[in-house]
Amino acid sequence: MNTLHFIRENAKWLAAGFLLTFSSSFGQTFFISVFAGEFQAAFGLSHGDWGLLYMSGTLASAILMVWAGSLTDIFRVRVLGGSILVLLAFACLMAAWVSVVWLLPIVIFLLRFAGQGMAGHIAAVAMARWFVAARGRALAIASLGYAIGEALLPLIFVGLLVTMDWRVLWVISAGVALALVPVVVTLLRQERTPQAIATESEAVGMENRHWTRGDVLRLPLFWLIMPTLLGPPAFGTAFFFLQVHLAELKGWSHLQLVSLFPIYTGVAVCVMVLSGFLIDRFGTSRMMPFYGVFSAFGYIVFSTTESLLVGSFGIVLIGVTSGLQATVPIAFWAEFFGTRFLGSIKALASAIMVLGSAIGPGLTGALIDAGIGYETQLVWIAIYFFAAAGLALIGITSVRRNLPLTP
Repeated sequence: MNTLHFIRENAKWLAAGFLLTFSSSFGQTFFISVFAGEFQAAFGLSHGDWGLLYMSGTLASAILMVWAGSLTDIFRVRVLGGSILVLLAFACLMAAWVSVVWLLPIVIFLLRFAGQGMAGHIAAVAMARWFVAARGRALAIASLGYAIGEALLPLIFVGLLVTMDWRVLWVISAGVALALVPVVVTLLRQERTPQAIATESEAVGMENRHWTRGDVLRLPLFWLIMPTLLGPPAFGTAFFFLQVHLAELKGWSHLQLVSLFPIYTGVAVCVMVLSGFLIDRFGTSRMMPFYGVFSAFGYIVFSTTESLLVGSFGIVLIGVTSGLQATVPIAFWAEFFGTRFLGSIKALASAIMVLGSAIGPGLTGALIDAGIGYETQLVWIAIYFFAAAGLALIGITSVRRNLPLTP
């Protein structure tokens, strides 16, 4: 099907996915970290303290995701999506009103669970389940919400911080999330099932069957790809989490570093769209092992340069991984394990990725406090990515022959 025709025919459902991924921005590290300096100043926190609080809240959200993510196998998207947006708005209001440090992990937990966790999870599962033959394109289009949020929100809110109180900005964020509720519910008044694009609403995985979450956990493949799943959210989150600190290390202003983010987003968007076509054409088995390697080279660049121009090349490489991460993992789960239990399987994967995003800031912040500089850490992070790619390649190669149709 022609892509423009595909978009026109499915605009309502694709738009709902886009809005859900965009709204997840308010619980993503790239947005929360805009206020890192304000949170640290308000509560007298060091980099390690802030990282530990952030890690604890994010870890709690990862644990809850294992259960809550499977709700996408039970409830309609419009019900879950609207409810999560209301919870996200409440979390933003809590961020505006928090006045004691012990409440801060709860605020982080709610932001991360509703935003980074459930909003994006609901959108991804819906796209992967509703579309079969055009799954890659649907995921790419819906995932543009992440890219738009990453490109615009940090620049807008860093600029607004110059003239507005940071707590007021969190109230504005709550208003945006709340305003999206009736829009998403209206778009999904009639929920989609695959029609002209696929003849069946459920696609089988390996061995021509639908895999349960228990089945997946007993498969060595899952454990071999886990390091690849953990890497980008763990160390990508740490990268954005430490954006203020990184700018100081390089002798750049915060605004100069943030000015690179639209480059990152532009690359991520282009790669995201391209990856959608590649997934539909070739599948995910050749893409899954290597999508994190681009970030490895990007981190090496940032570990060695003090030039903002060279840093822009590093952000391009990190952007490639971001674009692939938005589409490849969720398409992988559907392709290899089928769609009947996709919500519960993707919930487990989402929990792992949220866990990674908890570990990254906490680990890097603690190492900084221990005297191990972030630039040194970036080299070891790159080595981790290379090793993870090797393990994933071994796992996927061992089971590729079991796919219903090997591209």
